Amino acid sequence: MLLLARLRRGEILYDLGAGDGRILIEGARDFGARCVGVEIDHERVARLRERLAATRVEARIVEGDLMRVDLSEADVIAIYLSESVNARLAPKLSIELKTGARVVSLDYPLPGWKLEKEVSVRSSGLSRQVYLYSVRKSSERAVPQL
Repeated sequence: MLLLARLRRGEILYDLGAGDGRILIEGARDFGARCVGVEIDHERVARLRERLAATRVEARIVEGDLMRVDLSEADVIAIYLSESVNARLAPKLSIELKTGARVVSLDYPLPGWKLEKEVSVRSSGLSRQVYLYSVRKSSERAVPQL
């Protein structure tokens, strides 16, 4: 996902629904990104903090609803959410993300967004789809209607 998103050293990566933190750890270690994980589940946040400490990876963790987090500083957004959450999230991303920001989504596309690239990958014997989107200049954006 992060290779497809062309994540670069020093960029800010947001993982929405950070779960176990594997995206944050990879982003920081392998790409030199500054990472922010957003997770609503308190128990997952506690385990995530433990995992980051154990791996000595620094990342900012936001415990809360991803729909209430300001995403305007993000260079890359990584998501593995459901179809319905992506549908609710798409307008927020259109409004908040800066020109040039990239969104990479595992398995579920972003409705109303123009797909830049789609890649099929195999993971644990399963075929998965990874979708890449880039934010265009604000004058070219269309905010999806729900």
